[in-house]
Amino acid sequence: MSDFIYLASQSPRRRQLLEQIGVRHELLLAGVEEDAEALEAERLGELPAAYVERVTRAKLHAAKARWKARGLPPAPILCSDTTVALGRRILGKPADAADARNTLSLLSGQTHRVITAVAVAAGRSEALAVNVSHVRFMPITLKQIDAYIDSGEPFGKAGAYAIQSSAAAWIAHIDGSYSGIMGLPLYETAQLLRQARVKF
Repeated sequence: MSDFIYLASQSPRRRQLLEQIGVRHELLLAGVEEDAEALEAERLGELPAAYVERVTRAKLHAAKARWKARGLPPAPILCSDTTVALGRRILGKPADAADARNTLSLLSGQTHRVITAVAVAAGRSEALAVNVSHVRFMPITLKQIDAYIDSGEPFGKAGAYAIQSSAAAWIAHIDGSYSGIMGLPLYETAQLLRQARVKF
């Protein structure tokens, strides 16, 4: 049994979600010598679900190497990755305001998928689960999009929005997991942590 885990994620939302279900965690973040962003690079023709699984596994292996190199005490390691998909198209974190505007314009009036994979390594075993949610946006105007971009909220977020931000006012319907859309599906996460014998 372990009474804490390592969280290999900079996301404050993932920390908040783990706290919500009572999981003690310590951050296991990439050092300056690591190119963490490179792990998220897309491959030509890769489908969204395959992309999310591959990136999550890559993050987990990088975190395990980091844990070993730093000589830290043993505990399960958790990694996660979220992407927004419109059909076969991956809508990642926007590079700039123009990219965010384009992404949000594509999502306007459409139903998209939010795919989140979560992986846990405990000793030599690794387990991964994927959650897929469907989100329908109402039609949004360019004026609404520009105001949202001005707030700074789209940056660093897959699909250029956060469900827990003012963009929630555009969401007409959700079919799936609210916590999964935030970035860590709690049902799947809890199952993986129980398998890894984490006490919470």
